[in-house]
Amino acid sequence: MKLSEGVEAAIHCAATLAGLEDGATIPGSALAAQFGLSPSYLLKHLQALAGAGILESVPGPAGGYRLARAADRISLLDIVVAVEGPQPAFRCGEIRRNGPVKLPDAAYVKPCGINVAMLRAEKAWRTALAAEKLSTIVADFGKDADPRSVAAACAFVAQHRRPQKPV
Repeated sequence: MKLSEGVEAAIHCAATLAGLEDGATIPGSALAAQFGLSPSYLLKHLQALAGAGILESVPGPAGGYRLARAADRISLLDIVVAVEGPQPAFRCGEIRRNGPVKLPDAAYVKPCGINVAMLRAEKAWRTALAAEKLSTIVADFGKDADPRSVAAACAFVAQHRRPQKPV
């Protein structure tokens, strides 16, 4: 199964935003620069994450993006579905009915065995993604990544975060 590059970008952005203190934001343009992505390309994915309730978009010159809920309440499945949509990766086109021998519908009472197997595998994959929480990914990065990478990520957040303005 191949997921779009947007899924990788969305997960990285969400993980970066998980490092913000409450109420702070990071501009989408800074996130795009951090990962070497086109701002217009990334904006499409950030908007999809906001539409799914994963990110919150804060308007205005001091605005940006932040997590809309705690990182331990965001799964990889949430992000994948926000970017790729809820449809299954495998979509059976019932091509078994397309050959030169046309059989009546009664010959196809049982579901396509290939479709059943693929949907079973997709269910297992989605269950595994649902179990993977953004908070665990961020914590594992802090423990297991090269210290230079952790320092660079922390420096990026410190440089680009916009604190929440008092109301």
